[in-house]
Amino acid sequence: MLAFTLAAVLASPLHAAEVRVAVVSLADDARHAPRRLAQRYPDQPQGSALDAARVAAAEARFALEAAGQSLRVEAQQARTEAEVATLVAALARQGTRFILLDLPPASVRAAAGAVRPGEALLFNVSADDDALRGAGCAPVLLHTLPSMRMRADALMQYLAARKWRRALLLSGPTAADAAQRDALVGAARRFGIAWSAQRAFRLSNDPRERDQANVRLLTGGADYDVVVVADADGEFARGLPYATQLPRPVVGASGLGAQAWHWAWERNGGPQLNRRFARAAGRPMTGYDWAAWVAVKAIAESVVRQPAGFAAQAQALAAGQVVVDGFKGPPLSFRRWDRQLRQPLMLAHPDGVIGTAPVEGVLHPKNNLDTLGADEADTACRAPT
Repeated sequence: MLAFTLAAVLASPLHAAEVRVAVVSLADDARHAPRRLAQRYPDQPQGSALDAARVAAAEARFALEAAGQSLRVEAQQARTEAEVATLVAALARQGTRFILLDLPPASVRAAAGAVRPGEALLFNVSADDDALRGAGCAPVLLHTLPSMRMRADALMQYLAARKWRRALLLSGPTAADAAQRDALVGAARRFGIAWSAQRAFRLSNDPRERDQANVRLLTGGADYDVVVVADADGEFARGLPYATQLPRPVVGASGLGAQAWHWAWERNGGPQLNRRFARAAGRPMTGYDWAAWVAVKAIAESVVRQPAGFAAQAQALAAGQVVVDGFKGPPLSFRRWDRQLRQPLMLAHPDGVIGTAPVEGVLHPKNNLDTLGADEADTACRAPT
């Protein structure tokens, strides 16, 4: 009883300044539709970001209490995409200074436009859209999920290291597929990967279009070291490994991927984090969960480091002055030029991790992690820092 009473006193707002963190989601988010979640496509969201945010808050509790602070994670849901901006603006007006966005790209963009600098700091934890870090960046928006370009760079670094320099690219018909394809083509150019061929696939119930999803036809008639697939949905890509005309590895949307996190990561405290998350959420931790977890870790670190107030905390985070242990090895911080969290990526297939990127031998003048994604010299972000 005494231990329970003491814990209650320590957690009481009378003894700690409370920091509220909202996790904003969308009720009709197609990514979280029950039927889609049941498919368990590779490297897709498998549940709410709220689970990981709460795990991170629990981990940070004692450090926060020692600094006279506490952190409360709240779930907030917009019924439709049109309501996202209104909800986020209302949260900022009500004094919620840190807001995690578990939203698709268009909703992230709307949320960022609803908040002015100094009102709140937003963390994009589930949209990998490159434009959000580029021409569409915002001074109030930080990103913990790796961008498409970061993931593409990681894969092409690995192909170059293995000397798999001739690749066959298969891409789908949607705008999201095209964005993945463009990221992969750009990364291939940077790391010296040549395309034996680039071909389009299309899934259809029309018998006349059946050949456009025939894996043997799509992967025949060319010589290549590896098949690279751009498939934002994941349904076509799932059927590629072990089905190609030539016996070749598959990377990208299936086979080997570049991910923020993996349930089989065995180093840097990974097993302990995976167990804590699995106990709390009842499922394995994914890269999307890790992005929410590390966002709350960064918030907690900034609060402990700068207890004086939100303005100093936000400035330190955006300037890359807050360093976070992401359980992936090197210390992590936000890039000043596009507010993306620099981080290693795991090169993994569904059953395990075979390595990390940046791969050995890929170097950068200042920080090797900046070989993944847009560097300062080529960023399209023009938002004030």
